[in-house]
Amino acid sequence: MLSEGDMLPDVTLTGADDTPIRLGDYRGKPLVIYFYPKADTPGCTTEAIDFTDLAETFAGLGVPVIAVSKDPTAKLRRFADKRGLAVTLASDGDGSVCEAFGTWVEKSLYGRKYMGIERATFVADAQGKIVRVWPKVKVKGHAAEVLEAVKALA
Repeated sequence: MLSEGDMLPDVTLTGADDTPIRLGDYRGKPLVIYFYPKADTPGCTTEAIDFTDLAETFAGLGVPVIAVSKDPTAKLRRFADKRGLAVTLASDGDGSVCEAFGTWVEKSLYGRKYMGIERATFVADAQGKIVRVWPKVKVKGHAAEVLEAVKALA
């Protein structure tokens, strides 16, 4: 997994509206990018709503928030519409961005091993350097904790 001090990889995701989202285009401003396993599941919904509740504050600080899963863009659009989400949802359909960030990992559930996205959040400064990493995120209170880290950048 990428660590504090690493540079954000210049990778491209696909937005829920099917437009490309190139992380390199965000240079010049801080950025929050978080990875979640699957749209419209309980933990992922709570996390997206918590970030949405703080979206105006993040925007006021000039900090975009991008939420990444491997879900197809049509599912992301339904998720955003159903929940009224105000964060940018992005698809990593081929898994290359998850690989670049190190969030595509082996998981275990009831003794069954499988590959999946580890819930993780990264904050990058205006130069694209990662300044905070939260691996294995616990959803409750996480968005507020990320906001406090972003405020510390100012």
